[in-house]
Amino acid sequence: MVETASIRIAIAQLDPIVGDVAGNLDLALGTWREAREKSADILVFPELFISGAPPEGLAADIAFCEACRSAIETLADVTGDGNGPAVLIGTPWREAGRLFNAVAVLDRGEVQALTYKAMLSVVGSFDERRLFVPGPTPGPIAVRGVRLGIAIGDDLRDEDVVECLAETGADILVAPMASPFIPSAPDQRLQAAVARVVAFELPVVVANLVGGQDEVVFDGASFGLNADRSLGFQLPQFGESVVVTHWDRDGESWTVIDGPRARLPDATEATWRACLCGLKAYMEKNGFRGVTLDLTGGLDSAVCAAMAVDALGAERVHALSLFGQNAAPESLEDAAEVAKVLGIALETVPIEPGADGVLTALAAHSSPSLDANIDEMIAARVRGTLLMARAQATHTLPLAAIGKSDLATGFAASCGDMSGSFDPIKDLYRTDLVRLARWRNGKRPLDALGPERNVVPQRVLSKPPHAGLSADRSRQAAIPPQAILDGILQALLEDGLSVSQVTARGYVLQTVRAVADLIYRAEPKRRQAAPGVMLTSHGIAQERRFPITNRFRDRR
Repeated sequence: MVETASIRIAIAQLDPIVGDVAGNLDLALGTWREAREKSADILVFPELFISGAPPEGLAADIAFCEACRSAIETLADVTGDGNGPAVLIGTPWREAGRLFNAVAVLDRGEVQALTYKAMLSVVGSFDERRLFVPGPTPGPIAVRGVRLGIAIGDDLRDEDVVECLAETGADILVAPMASPFIPSAPDQRLQAAVARVVAFELPVVVANLVGGQDEVVFDGASFGLNADRSLGFQLPQFGESVVVTHWDRDGESWTVIDGPRARLPDATEATWRACLCGLKAYMEKNGFRGVTLDLTGGLDSAVCAAMAVDALGAERVHALSLFGQNAAPESLEDAAEVAKVLGIALETVPIEPGADGVLTALAAHSSPSLDANIDEMIAARVRGTLLMARAQATHTLPLAAIGKSDLATGFAASCGDMSGSFDPIKDLYRTDLVRLARWRNGKRPLDALGPERNVVPQRVLSKPPHAGLSADRSRQAAIPPQAILDGILQALLEDGLSVSQVTARGYVLQTVRAVADLIYRAEPKRRQAAPGVMLTSHGIAQERRFPITNRFRDRR
């Protein structure tokens, strides 16, 4: 290998679409041409770029894998004349009957090398061991005069993988990633990279995906570290970016020269923007024209509406007022005020005709007599039906607005409040919603399309949960004050503690048992919940699934 003293590495922080192999190839080809115009020597795409991430069961489809391989070979062809950059790009790769999470190195018109991910992820949609075979510990690959140690995703966190790359001659560690957002994710990635730099004195390049895919949000925030642990470059969160970084060799060490330094938002702003990113991606990638939601006058729907306006603009947000004759007047007023401050039209649709028709039909054929609360259950389901019908008529995405506190405890009506095809606040406790709403009332995040501030009226913000609703009184009576409830839920769900361990934190045993019982009982409803943005590593719908038929209760 002829060594070089200077090299230009392009980082492609982009948003491919899962399954759109042809579209992802076109995006890669266009990016390669852009990088060629900027005189890049090497172009780095994130993990699983050609397939989109996470591919889940698609990766096991032989035809899909063949399409990915064909796309990689097509992309390799454009490097044939040597007048553009070599390419590192992530893809599923089937070889000898085994499926790998791979990065292909393309240069001189060929697939020059392949490296396979050794440390497979096992979390939620990223349970890669169901599909992929772990690869052998990789060695460095010579590309354009520099030896690149390619550590895919979690391989960068594994000291043994990086040690092998360092001891076999890597000059720069390159980590293509599909690392999903949680508030602590940027710090976790940085800490993992710093640990590798400290241990092996090698610079690191991290190229992460950006954009939403079903319940997963990728936040980008790609970066590079020099061998002295200084920040070489930082790309933004939640935005596509193609940047060419200039590296110089000083003896045995490579250093970034004048790399870009984007500002990363704090955890609160990043959480809000992640919800916007996930909502917008789900709507646009699935071909909807806008969104429709039911404004109830409560905090959950108000926050959802504010997120939708920030993500899409007021003209693409359709609000319905689906109130019955027994609705509290203040709820009607609050819904109207939310619509006013956000600049969205509010259409009132009465639910009585539909609810009365169902009750009349039931009364004629039911024996024994109907339950006293059946009218409230029917009203909730009529509201859900009207929401879904209106969304279908307008080719818009119907939003659910059920937060994690209600989803965990089951305080939501199946086919009623839970109606909707996407839920932006699904992984947010009510205390999170209050905190986020207060923050958004004082500040508009980058790229938001909504009002400058004050998007959630104060009366809505201070309203107690489920104000004006009387359904399921027995369940409501079992729920403690919100701060206590969310503290117990986080201990049981996020921290995975037992009832006795949660009680040791100072909570009342009877209350903890009651909350744990609600969680078990609510599993059937959670199975019916709409997909929504995942913001924690323990999303309740994916990571904490309980049997529906289940008589176990933690009584310790």
